[in-house]
Amino acid sequence: MAGLGEIFRQYQNNSIALYGLGVETEKALRELDGEFHIVGLLDSFREDGTCYGKQIISLPQCIRLQVKLIIVVARPGSCRAIAKRIGKFCMENQIALIDVRGKDLGAQNREAYDFAGVDGVTKAQIRELIADNDAVSFDLFDTLVMRRALFDTDVIELTERRLKEKGICIEDFCSKRQQAEKELSKDAAPTLEEIYRFVLEKAQGVYNVTAKELADFEWAVDYELLVPRGEMTGLLSEIISSGKKVYIVSDTYYSRRQLEKMLDKCGVREYTDILDSSEYKTGKRQKLFEELRGITGEQRCLHIGDDMEADIEAAKRHGFDACQVYSGLDLLEKTGYLGMWEHTESLSSRIKIGLFAARMFNSPFMFERQDRKLCVRESYDMGYLFMAPVIADFVVWFRHKVQEEKLDNVWFGARDGYLIKRLYDMPGGDAHSVYFLTSRMAAIRAGMEDEKDIEYVAEMKFSGTLQQQLKERFGLSVEEKDGTEKLPAGTVTEEKSLVDYSRVIWEKSREYKRNYRRYLQTLPLAEGDIAFFDFVAKGTSQMYIGRLVENHLKGLYFLQLEKDNMQDKNLDITAFYESREAAGSVIYENYYILETVLTSEEPSVTGFDEDGKAVFARETRTERDIGCIKRMQDGITDYFRSYIQICPASEINVDKRLDEIFLELIHKFKILDKDFLNLKVEDPFFNRMTDITDLI
Repeated sequence: MAGLGEIFRQYQNNSIALYGLGVETEKALRELDGEFHIVGLLDSFREDGTCYGKQIISLPQCIRLQVKLIIVVARPGSCRAIAKRIGKFCMENQIALIDVRGKDLGAQNREAYDFAGVDGVTKAQIRELIADNDAVSFDLFDTLVMRRALFDTDVIELTERRLKEKGICIEDFCSKRQQAEKELSKDAAPTLEEIYRFVLEKAQGVYNVTAKELADFEWAVDYELLVPRGEMTGLLSEIISSGKKVYIVSDTYYSRRQLEKMLDKCGVREYTDILDSSEYKTGKRQKLFEELRGITGEQRCLHIGDDMEADIEAAKRHGFDACQVYSGLDLLEKTGYLGMWEHTESLSSRIKIGLFAARMFNSPFMFERQDRKLCVRESYDMGYLFMAPVIADFVVWFRHKVQEEKLDNVWFGARDGYLIKRLYDMPGGDAHSVYFLTSRMAAIRAGMEDEKDIEYVAEMKFSGTLQQQLKERFGLSVEEKDGTEKLPAGTVTEEKSLVDYSRVIWEKSREYKRNYRRYLQTLPLAEGDIAFFDFVAKGTSQMYIGRLVENHLKGLYFLQLEKDNMQDKNLDITAFYESREAAGSVIYENYYILETVLTSEEPSVTGFDEDGKAVFARETRTERDIGCIKRMQDGITDYFRSYIQICPASEINVDKRLDEIFLELIHKFKILDKDFLNLKVEDPFFNRMTDITDLI
């Protein structure tokens, strides 16, 4: 804590409050009190009483006491959560909010999409330090492994929600749990069971659960969140292979056995020993490094960790070399949270950002790249990082609508419904869910009834000749069907239009309709309405399919286009994004990309044969195109699976604006996957083909 007087010199004549009641606050008081006017202490859990000879005060009291500075005495990770909690209050009341290391927690986070100006230890430099030492110790959390949630405290909040699902409701659980840890950590490093014993003693009421059961429950929640930091665990393996000893040194309330299981899950199975604070009853800031020195003796030992105070300064005080690596959260913070900071209110949004950070910022060496730009190398990550959040929220919304409307039939129209159906079925399966073979082209061909239908189709301008339009949209070779002269290639005559071919279109439509109904007879169909999925559409397919079935179609779309123009069609459609809502938005600008990713491995359906079997168009995509799409779908699927497993159903909260921030990153990151960059966006109904690079 050296240098606090210098850090806060400009506030020497102002009233100051310290945030935090831990042992580090006591040290800060010893250094500041007397020279500075400390009027009280703040805490998340207490608003009265005394601690370290100072009054504990509330935030409103800060105003009455004319506090101009709040110093947050906490670890960097906790500082972020505290800034989120009280930052707005401080800004509104012109109170500076600065952590004990001098960082302005009230500063606006400006998003950045590169690491310009970011310096840190490189992988090559770490290897040099390792070579100079006889042994190496690693911090565990945020160094070797990381969580798929944004803040450490999210583990506690998740635990509370999961306990409630099991009928265990402890009032003000999160506050009691954090307060217990804080109180017990003043003198020693408690175990998680000791923390929960304290919680149960202080909680009013009788709970049919033991402290050990609560501790085991929280550990299981945390275990589920963990993923390895691949480059760091790989580095550990290199050191082991070289014959050097490797120690895991961790401030934790978990037992050694639990840490071993966590390491095993993350692929770390070879190491010399584990030194955990709960077993040794002391932390890294206290005497845990003394314990390590007792084991290593005179050997030179390098400690690698993410926390400047607990890992670097504490290790150096005990004669170790020390090397700081950035945590995933550090790297996210250095990019200004990519504009996501204002969307960290809900637990579900923090899990989304945590999933993103655990993938995007898994490596602590990202800043090493020559151009320092944030980049994505694999198509899998394109799906996982950018597209999955909005798709996940849509599937959640879709399932809710199906349940709300009590719809027993769910049809996911090809081809955009291919992946959506897979995700929809994932939470437990749905026997009534059908991948419905259709396309706008197939629906129109089977649904033509009168001249208005032909005029409706003609309004959707086709990029090509009339002859090509008749062939592509209606499957008609004009010269073979009605004896008219073949139209000159590349021209659309003023004398001829689609309406002039009404008779042949209707005749062909009857054949298409008959064959389509043979396919429909093969589908399982209960009584009642059909939830009809379309991704982005006006409602054309729904309108014409509705003429082929007796059941009412309830459209559930991702985005409905031209809603006003479809009012006279009497279609029943509810959209995740209404056209007015999406106009000019990230969604409207990028739905073509999403459509390309959601599609099936089969080409488009053009109709059905006499046996009700689908007839497909010629495939225009290459094997590499389809492979790229499949990898992106795998990324979306893995993200969705993780999201619904981690986030309790009661906490899932649709946040479209956050989803749009993720999606917009596709334009702000450097895309290095050549297969993705070679994709084309196809729209055969309009006879259009667009390079995906023209859209990003």
